[in-house]
Amino acid sequence: MAEWGYVAIDKSGKEVKGSKTAESADQVSRDLKNQGLTVLEVKEQSVLSKDINIEIGGKPTPRDLGVFCRQFASITRAGVTIIQALQMLAEQTENKRMQRALLSVRADVEKGETFADSLAMHMDVFPELLIQMARAGEASGSLEISMERMATQFERSSKTQALVKKAMIYPIVVAIVAVVVVIIMLVVVIPAYTDMFEQLDTELPGITLAVVAVSDFIQAYWFILAPVIAGVIFGIKVFSTTYTGKHLFGKLALKIPAIQNLVTKSAAASMARTLSTLLSSGVPLIEAVDIVSETMTNIWFKEALKDAVQQIMVGSPLSQPVQACGLFPPMVHHMLRIGEEAGSTEEMLDRLADYFEEEVEMAVQSLMAAMEPMIIIVLAGIVGVLLGSVMAPMVTMYSALDNL
Repeated sequence: MAEWGYVAIDKSGKEVKGSKTAESADQVSRDLKNQGLTVLEVKEQSVLSKDINIEIGGKPTPRDLGVFCRQFASITRAGVTIIQALQMLAEQTENKRMQRALLSVRADVEKGETFADSLAMHMDVFPELLIQMARAGEASGSLEISMERMATQFERSSKTQALVKKAMIYPIVVAIVAVVVVIIMLVVVIPAYTDMFEQLDTELPGITLAVVAVSDFIQAYWFILAPVIAGVIFGIKVFSTTYTGKHLFGKLALKIPAIQNLVTKSAAASMARTLSTLLSSGVPLIEAVDIVSETMTNIWFKEALKDAVQQIMVGSPLSQPVQACGLFPPMVHHMLRIGEEAGSTEEMLDRLADYFEEEVEMAVQSLMAAMEPMIIIVLAGIVGVLLGSVMAPMVTMYSALDNL
């Protein structure tokens, strides 16, 4: 997947610029044409050439989108027109970026555009999943039901993301504190003890000499170390967006025992919930699986579902490629096969989603419980080395005094 910048003309003759993530320029052109735009230019963007958009308010979170969908369904069910509903929701949303998008959607709907096509003009704000659900709802005359299903989808996605973030906050905070403490020890405390022992003409033990050497190096070359560390972090971030980087980090996430369980179950829960939502709204299976593949964060799961689309097109049931890829837990393809044979795929996917969402919550709790002692052991080792480097000369000095 790459980032593509585009220039197009809408139906009113207005020039539209933006960016879109896609496999190729042809895919970007097709998506834009489906939105009723006339494509003028599509060009791949590099890290240096990406459009810089300074906006107040970030991209809407799943919680923001869940609130929007839930309120939209409630308001329109009460007899309020879509145009009025969009105006009301735009006035009350706190996310400025989403507010501007909703006002633009309202204006497009007022001109005669469909709700889904109007949302598609703002794919940087509204995900493709929501757009497809809105289109399916309009086609079947059940837009309120589709929006309610999307509200449930976003709410559960928000809950899962919150659980994962909660698991990461503790180790990140502890790691930051540990780095700060180590830097203070090496830059302030160790040099003070070094001066003291040099005045006493005491021979420093090996562990102290090693720590002192690290301290001296940091103090002498901090102006080189800081940009090097920043450059490494930036390089890793850029590398993670490349084809090779996505595969490498995706594979690591599936191989590291501590997070493998969480990554796999999160992917299964997301796939089952999203696919169930799409199928229950009348989206064809091939199109639904293709949309679901774009929502997967790990590229290995994304490519597995892309391959599943090709297998379904030649007549294979979904359960076969899901089993063949070997990424999803066995329960996924077993339940899918049962649903396909019984004609209740959506129901089985709902059950799978409920089950794996509970499993994700348990996996997060298990991960946090396992990480706490590991972090304590690592910190104890670091502090032990630093304390040992400080105490060892004192022990040596006292032993020398006792021998006099």
